[in-house]
Amino acid sequence: MSLTPVPTTVMWDAAMTAYYFGDYHPMNPSRLDATARLARDLGIFDLPQVDIEIPEVASDRQLELAHSPSFIDAVKRVSEDPTLHLPECGLGTEDTPAYEGIHDASARLAGGSYRAADLILAGKLHIVNFGGGMHHASRDKASGFCVYNDCAVAIARLLEQGVKRVAYIDVDAHHGDGTQSIFWDDPRVMTVSMHETGMTLFPGTGFANEVGPDGLASGTSVNVALPADAGDSGWLRTFNAVVEPLVREFRPETIVSQHGCDSHFRDDMSHLKISVDAQRQVAMMVSALAHELCEDRWIATGGGGYNLYDVVPRSWTHLMAVVAGNPLPVDTPVPGRWQQYMLAKYGTQVPALMGDEVDLWWSNWELGFDPADPVDRTIMATRKEVFPHWGLDPWYD
Repeated sequence: MSLTPVPTTVMWDAAMTAYYFGDYHPMNPSRLDATARLARDLGIFDLPQVDIEIPEVASDRQLELAHSPSFIDAVKRVSEDPTLHLPECGLGTEDTPAYEGIHDASARLAGGSYRAADLILAGKLHIVNFGGGMHHASRDKASGFCVYNDCAVAIARLLEQGVKRVAYIDVDAHHGDGTQSIFWDDPRVMTVSMHETGMTLFPGTGFANEVGPDGLASGTSVNVALPADAGDSGWLRTFNAVVEPLVREFRPETIVSQHGCDSHFRDDMSHLKISVDAQRQVAMMVSALAHELCEDRWIATGGGGYNLYDVVPRSWTHLMAVVAGNPLPVDTPVPGRWQQYMLAKYGTQVPALMGDEVDLWWSNWELGFDPADPVDRTIMATRKEVFPHWGLDPWYD
């Protein structure tokens, strides 16, 4: 992993907070404002290697890299008339309500990731779009708070311009079903999702046997359906045992990652019980893979995260610091200025430190498989399903 400063672009503008389903909705854009303010107050935005770029609204042609014209048209119609309910398109539903301007707001998030891909193609290295990560949206349908799948737009743009292999790494608590479905039969893209099992969490997909269709793309869909309460040690062991060896075998030219932080133990939307410290560690592990395999070509996005003020700002500020090659220690004090801002604007007390004061540890998979451990059984289920497609031994490699 590169521990030296890496040229980094952060896609950010306050206009991104227009992605707003209403006060009652768990995905409140105040989390983006709080994150940007924390990163600024900690000096991340002022680092000499960091540039801030304002994302533009993606054009129809750009969105059509990942979505059908008929779906884009449906979003536009709902955007102009929010009284329309198009459940067949996933619009106007309880989880993805319609509102005036939803097209432009959604397309701006996608525009940020499209621009990230163009920056990679132009020779830039690390890009962060923490307002992105809308991984549930499929080609023809919005789902799970996601309208346009910005990750898929970025990946498709890279492929369109000749990139031969892209690894998509998704560590959100929820399965990255939309991105998987869009690239299901494309051997140039490996989608890897480690998430809480669909037996206990939306969207109810993402099991070990979802490995892609027969043919060239077989083995390019990778899923680890973790048991609830996996905890930091199980989560990090999973990354080591599944994500690292498969991504190394795939040899991507670019990595696109989704860092939903709804896996946190204070997030009510999942049960994995992961700390900010472990989320930071996974970002470090993705950074190491990008450095080792891709000459540091890496696009990192946000995603889920519904503890708006305690968890999301700290997790994604750590992500930005790692991406910039300037990781923050977990015992870094939260700036007093940010604490005052959060109390004045949102009426909330925030943590004093950037970490959760946990004892972070995990055991390397090389130490052996424990059949009595439910996390290890889940890991082995995925290894047995996927590793043979890549000539790897699920027991030893």
